[in-house]
Amino acid sequence: MSFDPKSLTYNADGLLPCIAQDEATGEVLMLAWMTADAVAKTLETGRVTYWSRSRSCFWVKGESSGHVQDLVELRVDCDRDCLLALVRQTGPACHTNRRSCFYSAIREGNEVEIMAPMV
Repeated sequence: MSFDPKSLTYNADGLLPCIAQDEATGEVLMLAWMTADAVAKTLETGRVTYWSRSRSCFWVKGESSGHVQDLVELRVDCDRDCLLALVRQTGPACHTNRRSCFYSAIREGNEVEIMAPMV
């Protein structure tokens, strides 16, 4: 069965969240937004392409930093309103130079940094 990105359920702004997960380790790296065209570009090129809400343009992960995400598999959740991108991540995934955007945790009522920037 052929896949059509327009078959997904997007919010009022034409976006849906996409979680990037390291395919080898299972580590959750980041969450970003995609349009139907970003989904299509990702599938066409094998390079994960997001929609930048702040710049209102496509954002190919790693295009300027070199910290690319090569797509291994794109998965659709049961409600068709969220994607899971299994990726091969080169370098840090977070713009703060950390492996993951999820670098702080709430522990015993306190927010603590659990991951230092990569050198």
